[in-house]
Amino acid sequence: MNYNYKVWLVNDDNVKFFGTGPMNLLKKTNELGSLNKAAQEMNMSYSKAFALIKKCENELSTKLLIRQVGGRDGGGSYITEEAKEFIQKYDDFNRRSNDAIKKIYNEIF
Repeated sequence: MNYNYKVWLVNDDNVKFFGTGPMNLLKKTNELGSLNKAAQEMNMSYSKAFALIKKCENELSTKLLIRQVGGRDGGGSYITEEAKEFIQKYDDFNRRSNDAIKKIYNEIF
């Protein structure tokens, strides 16, 4: 027997807007230099990926991606410093939540 859980962030209306999916999309976009390539690698349409990032940006009231329109080098995307800080905070929150839940699970079971 074991346990499972997911941690995500919700807005004031209790609507989910950030979790491992958007976090992985941001990380993959930064790694590949392209939101489109990141979406493809995650089997997601570009329009869905774009909407997901816009929703997070709106909820957080901050820019998460810098998008460079095509041109000779083809454009691309990379994450902002605010996005890097937010990802770090979310990772820390997720890790500490896991530690606390594991401790409680072990105490009870």
